[in-house]
Amino acid sequence: MTVTSDRTTDLPPAPAPAPFPTGTQRLPMAKALNLGMRRALANDPRVLLMGEDIGRLGGVFRVTDGLFAEFGDDRVVDTPLAESGIVGTAIGLALRGYRPVCEIQFDGFVFPAFDQITTQLAKMHYRSQGRLTLPVVIRIPFGGGIGAVEHHSESPEALFAHTAGLRVVSPSTPADAFTMIQQAIASPDPVIFLEPKGRYWEKGDVDLDAPLPAPHGGTSDLDHARVVRPGTDVTVVAYGPTVATALKAADAAAAEGTSLEVVDLRTISPLDTATVAESVRRTGRCVVVHEAPVLYGSGAEVAARITEECFYHLQAPVLRVGGFHTPYPVAKLEHDYLPSLDRLLDAVDRTLAF
Repeated sequence: MTVTSDRTTDLPPAPAPAPFPTGTQRLPMAKALNLGMRRALANDPRVLLMGEDIGRLGGVFRVTDGLFAEFGDDRVVDTPLAESGIVGTAIGLALRGYRPVCEIQFDGFVFPAFDQITTQLAKMHYRSQGRLTLPVVIRIPFGGGIGAVEHHSESPEALFAHTAGLRVVSPSTPADAFTMIQQAIASPDPVIFLEPKGRYWEKGDVDLDAPLPAPHGGTSDLDHARVVRPGTDVTVVAYGPTVATALKAADAAAAEGTSLEVVDLRTISPLDTATVAESVRRTGRCVVVHEAPVLYGSGAEVAARITEECFYHLQAPVLRVGGFHTPYPVAKLEHDYLPSLDRLLDAVDRTLAF
């Protein structure tokens, strides 16, 4: 039996929510995330947001803009500049029955909280033999492409995916951002929610009437990869910021007569091997792309699993495209570091040459 302390009788009265927009709208990812959190706050008084400058300022990227005014400082909490304190407090709140959503201002700032995340948040459910749950979401704007200074363009997903007990997910579109943030908040598990900040202002259609996730951990779709472009010659696996790069590569390859199938992982851990393997069995070739360094990156796990699952279907080795094994470079060099259209197409050519 799962036991979570539900001592939330001290919650302030829930405000009357403002009318929620409806229908399908074309929105940037930042706004889609904002509306997803807004709906979660309105529907569940246990949900609260925590982070540096997320309240009155609305966050560095304005993802939480307007939520402080609507829900107040009990639900949208400006915290001290102390990531370990943010996550440590969230753990205590979750044990008390709340569902905290923490914002880490930039990816490179998460490391002061690494101890709390990997030794406490990830392990409490296992350590208590399932009696305790920690429904904490940690939002991290990650990846590059914005010309930021040092420690503002990291891709630390492999560190968290390597830690048992954490879900690690990343949306690639505004529509997924809207639904996935709600699914993450509804999950009984701790979720590392990686937001591709270089894509915050790219727009897409969002169905604002999409059904809510199930109230008690409706996370099944959160676990699934998705084929976002069918193809026949090569499977390209991507997630978060590189899905758009993969789709551009598919357009360029199609102009030369090559058909790329693009698979958006959506969830890095747990990994949906079945969807990727089904694609690779049809195409016979696979290229994995992510912004993080290739060495020991998430793509290595995908490559290993696909080699095991699809060995007799593969017509070429699984290839990986990603960042180099260096610290993230200065802004003027980041576009040489990040996986570009040309680098991805070069990998496609190499796998077709086998």
